[in-house]
Amino acid sequence: MTFSYSLKFAKSLIFPKSEKKSIARKSLFGAVLCIGLSIVPLIVVTSVTNGMIDGMTERIIGLSSSHIQAYVSPNISKVKTVEEFIEYANDTASVKGITGIYPEVDISAIAAGKKGRSGIEIRAVEKDIFVRNQSFAKLFEVSEGEIDSFVNPGEDSRAGAVIGKKLAEDLELHAGDNFRIITTKTSGEKMVPKLTTFRIAAVVSSGYQELDQFWVFVPIEAAYSSLSMESATYNVMLETEDAFAPELVAIQRRVGERFGRYANVYRWDQIHTAEFENFSSTKVMLVFVMMLIVLVATVNISSAIVMLVMERQKEIAILKSIGAKPRGITFAFLTAAFACGAGGLVLGLPIGIILTVFSNQIVHGLEKLINMFAVMGGHAEVHLMDPAYYLAEIPVEIPVIQIILIAVSVLILSVLVSYIPSRKAGREKPLEILRKN
Repeated sequence: MTFSYSLKFAKSLIFPKSEKKSIARKSLFGAVLCIGLSIVPLIVVTSVTNGMIDGMTERIIGLSSSHIQAYVSPNISKVKTVEEFIEYANDTASVKGITGIYPEVDISAIAAGKKGRSGIEIRAVEKDIFVRNQSFAKLFEVSEGEIDSFVNPGEDSRAGAVIGKKLAEDLELHAGDNFRIITTKTSGEKMVPKLTTFRIAAVVSSGYQELDQFWVFVPIEAAYSSLSMESATYNVMLETEDAFAPELVAIQRRVGERFGRYANVYRWDQIHTAEFENFSSTKVMLVFVMMLIVLVATVNISSAIVMLVMERQKEIAILKSIGAKPRGITFAFLTAAFACGAGGLVLGLPIGIILTVFSNQIVHGLEKLINMFAVMGGHAEVHLMDPAYYLAEIPVEIPVIQIILIAVSVLILSVLVSYIPSRKAGREKPLEILRKN
């Protein structure tokens, strides 16, 4: 039995010329449908998970730690004045590979607004950081006010501040409002509070509430002149061409040599190790569960092939009687199984990709529908993409390489689960089959 005749026999197994009803054929098409339906959530989950993790990673790196972060000792003279600290940070401009330098002072404090108080993390930065830093300019969305009033406060003597959207909601603050920041300082042997009033220049959101809900950005000059610096930590955020480049380790070493023993220098993946391990394990677990669903779907092909072998015993016997080889028969049934897997891919891949591309619209539509019934029932509004846990918008990303791997895996699984019944078909003895029938 030649290769071409095996393919023709495989074609007749799937699309027979006779109109005779075939339960096995129905099972084959049912298996194709099951594979297609199982691939759809696999594509959507893989794409959405990749987009979410990449979006969170981009925000954590770009807005929190930058590519490299240097923790400068608070005891050296270089941090005693804002001019000296900025000059000390800018000395790293000569380090090969550094493309951006952003000195920052972090202070834990309390913010008092109209509704109450909340613990905050003050980030004292240069005024032009929201313009000069590409990550800040791209990832922060201004909800109220204008960043320009932070960069150029004009004649207003009060320093402007930029606060997170969640903090503004909790304290009932809006752009243009005044609020107080409470820090502590030592007076003799006692700790006494120090109150400083700031004007809200803008309310911003990164779309990931867990990251920015306690952030308050103030000009670094205002921090030195108005806030207590006793508990301050001094950092220098450093950007490179690529946060994922292999050269990042060498750049980190050169920065460490430049600062010497007065600073500890870390890469972003060292600072956020726990978060990224959690992201990776979650992604692997989700893909594993989805692949189990696909595996169960491909088992249906094996059942369909078993039924097909039983239905086509007479044809198998006739083919073997005229010289068909066992491997030719086996190959024909494996080809039919492979075609079923390919059919499932043709059905499931386009649907999965389309659902991924329009995932934001689908989520928002479902959210509106659910909230319509929730309001009618007197319940609170539901947020399917709550920024407290996820990104407010799903970053749409089609992982081409992973989709190719999924397709190859489905085809291989389709053949593997059908190997035993296909091999059994090739070993059928024609005399026994004809005698039984």
